[in-house]
Amino acid sequence: MREQRLAEVFVELADTLVEEFDVIDFLQTLTERCVELVDTDAAGLMLDDQRGHLQVVAYTDESARLLELFELQRAEGPCLDCFATGEAIANIDLTASRSRWPVFTEAALGSGYAYSHALPLRLRRQVLGALNLFSVEGRALTDEHLAVARGMADIATIGLLHERALRDQVVLAEQLQTALHSRIVIEQAKGVLSAQAGIGVGEAFTRMRTHARRSGAQLMTVAEAVVTGTLDDGDIRPVVDSA
Repeated sequence: MREQRLAEVFVELADTLVEEFDVIDFLQTLTERCVELVDTDAAGLMLDDQRGHLQVVAYTDESARLLELFELQRAEGPCLDCFATGEAIANIDLTASRSRWPVFTEAALGSGYAYSHALPLRLRRQVLGALNLFSVEGRALTDEHLAVARGMADIATIGLLHERALRDQVVLAEQLQTALHSRIVIEQAKGVLSAQAGIGVGEAFTRMRTHARRSGAQLMTVAEAVVTGTLDDGDIRPVVDSA
């Protein structure tokens, strides 16, 4: 069953040959599938904004988002080193990493994480960003799990570069910049919907994403509608568990 699921996920991530390629949804799926298939509890992803600055564009929960933002603000941590070198920094026991990243380590431990792993989104010498994985339990990832995570990061890189090959570097730079702007609008929409419906921001994001998929709309379009008041909590139905 695991082998079958792996095959399904790799096909899902490789399916970028669509007219409306949604970068945010694609990278969000990547982080979620990493947590599903690799022995980790949270994930976050940073992309280069084409101006030499990393920005957080996808994450599985708020604690991962805040830790990634903290890492950027303090300019210290494995994800930054991974991006700078283009090399994976895996199986970091955070209880033993204080001398290497003192500020980041304390923040990560304070968030309840015991292990950290950073993988580059890299093809040859070109590095587009970095994927951070966090584990609550103090155990290292197996070689198999690391291979799966690397494979998914590689597919994400190829998917992004595929857009560059189709459209050219200028368009991709604009697309990535739009993706970063989209994340800001999505964060605003999460807050609006959370306040309207009396739910957590995580649930608000899930409802917006599900509504986008049900209606065939871009996630950004749904978020803008929530912010402007065109859509409200009455229009966006709760997600029903089919189990």
